[in-house]
Amino acid sequence: MIWRQLFLSTALLTLLAGSAQAEAQRVTLLSFNMWGAGANEQKPIDETVAVIKASGADIIGVQETVPEPDPCTADVCAATGNSRAKDVAAALGYHYHEFEHNTDNHWADAVISRFPFGKETPNGVGVEIDMNGRKVVAYSMNLDDAPYQPYQLLNIEYGDSPFLRTADETIKAASETRGKALALLLADIKSMTDAGAQFVMGDFNEPSHLDWTEKAAAAGRHPLAVEYPTTKAVEAEGFVDTFRVAFPDEMAKPGVTWTPTSEPTDPEDHHDRIDFVFAKAKNLKVISAGIVGEKAPEADLVVTPWPSDHRASMAVVEF
Repeated sequence: MIWRQLFLSTALLTLLAGSAQAEAQRVTLLSFNMWGAGANEQKPIDETVAVIKASGADIIGVQETVPEPDPCTADVCAATGNSRAKDVAAALGYHYHEFEHNTDNHWADAVISRFPFGKETPNGVGVEIDMNGRKVVAYSMNLDDAPYQPYQLLNIEYGDSPFLRTADETIKAASETRGKALALLLADIKSMTDAGAQFVMGDFNEPSHLDWTEKAAAAGRHPLAVEYPTTKAVEAEGFVDTFRVAFPDEMAKPGVTWTPTSEPTDPEDHHDRIDFVFAKAKNLKVISAGIVGEKAPEADLVVTPWPSDHRASMAVVEF
């Protein structure tokens, strides 16, 4: 009888543990290029903290955690100075993890999280997070901005980058610019097979193949259709572009994140979506997604004053 009671108790505990493990987890994600968290304009972190609070984000991939150095050009711009990620996380009462600066994947990036961190992924592209007893992995990246292919196609001078004419030339240039970083990311993704979910967030400094379509080119939004390789490769690993899941029509909802600092008609710039939240998990559902920024209709969530030269991308997912 004692053995039978013990067996039943063990079975009940196992059932309850499995039930808890099977419960759906909902998390709010934010990809936010902080542009020095106010440091570039000699401001405190308050406006940056206000953006994250307004979003209600649980896990935030932040980029440009340090101020821009002088000089900072297309050719030379090494991350220096003190990161403000720790201060932002402290103001939120969150944990934070800073990655090594000036690598192939990271200029100056961190993850800020409501949940505690584990170890970095093998190549240091992402970091493990203990989310209510489940291991998830968050990546925060700021990929190389030069050469910048939209400028190359539009004959906008940016450093010594040559101008481009065709989609094939553009794909080749994008692969050469960010190919090593992409390879490191994909290797880390493949190594994290035991993770309950993986989230890739970042300023890719490269548009999406889902935005630079034939339809967008025909409308004159972009000079031509381009199957940009970085977003396409992440998608091929089973990730979904959360913004495009929520808003599949690229013409109705462009989701511009670069940049609130110039007008769309500025001949020396090109407005685009280059900040992303990608997610991968079993039975993943994208509950909502949107752009956080300085004004409507560009932003779905408006926060003023706005502290960055990028708008942020957010998503609520369940898995």
